[in-house]
Amino acid sequence: MSGKRLSVVVTRRLPEQIEVRLKELFDVRLRDDDTPLTREQLVEAMRGCDVLVPTVTDKIDNPMLAAAGDRLKLIANYGAGVDHIDVGTARQRGIHVSNTPGVMTEDTADMAMALILAVTRRIPEGLALMQSGEWGGWAPTAMLGGRIAGRRLGILGMGRIGQAVARRAQAFGMTVHYHNRKRLRPEAEEKVGATYWESLDQMVSRVDVLSINCPHTPSTFHLMNARRLKLMKPSAVIVNTSRGEVIDENALTRMLRAGEIAGAGLDVFEHGTEFNPRLRELPNVVLLPHMGSATVEGRLEMGEKVMINIRTFADGHRPPDLVVPSMY
Repeated sequence: MSGKRLSVVVTRRLPEQIEVRLKELFDVRLRDDDTPLTREQLVEAMRGCDVLVPTVTDKIDNPMLAAAGDRLKLIANYGAGVDHIDVGTARQRGIHVSNTPGVMTEDTADMAMALILAVTRRIPEGLALMQSGEWGGWAPTAMLGGRIAGRRLGILGMGRIGQAVARRAQAFGMTVHYHNRKRLRPEAEEKVGATYWESLDQMVSRVDVLSINCPHTPSTFHLMNARRLKLMKPSAVIVNTSRGEVIDENALTRMLRAGEIAGAGLDVFEHGTEFNPRLRELPNVVLLPHMGSATVEGRLEMGEKVMINIRTFADGHRPPDLVVPSMY
């Protein structure tokens, strides 16, 4: 497609700087509002453009790709995760898929540590008490939380983000344990003082805090199911800044309500915005609206990667962040 001014459709509002640059580079159609497109609108958009720039809120499945026609040649995802896109079908139809890996590593790791501290030190409960106007002053036994130094952190998924969480946890005095599809090289383990567990069951039964940092794939769906959640210590805490589908949310809710798990910090949910309403009732649960990557710097860098992928493709070359189905 070298020399052609590509037609690009963006499905959500992006930072203004990115939208301005997109208009300079491409024949781009932007959104005036910031609501997800319907399935029908997505299909219509794919039929009328060379490049689609979707986000995590746009589920693009086999039937939609089949109805998209032959014009679409690149799906330049605004985000790292691509479990909302049928990458295999896209490739079969000659549609490349790119993403923005590495951009949100530090931001998401920050959020994981924030959730660990928020749950163990009961920060939201303290905030609610202050906002209620009912605080009666300091007391020796009031709002007692737990010290995280010396606790065992288990990391499920030791990719870029998992390793960034490990570095932070080490600085807080936690001991780091991890389970991953592949063991890290010795020098990488040594760098963060991490202990590898081949058995996920054995790791989750021994850690004090479990951080979910793996992608959602068919093999990780409900990886933390009811049986495995029951292996955790009653005093343990679980945090998730990755994908909600990795945890059986209903099983987790039941165990939190029964006191079989001490607390949870969740930035993602199994069914998107429709999470189990009983979670809101629990004082030992911190819920956030998918804020893990929500920094100005991160969102601008994501946009820059999207534009690099599109420009490289327009010049007739392989996008640098091309997604290969076997990766997921």
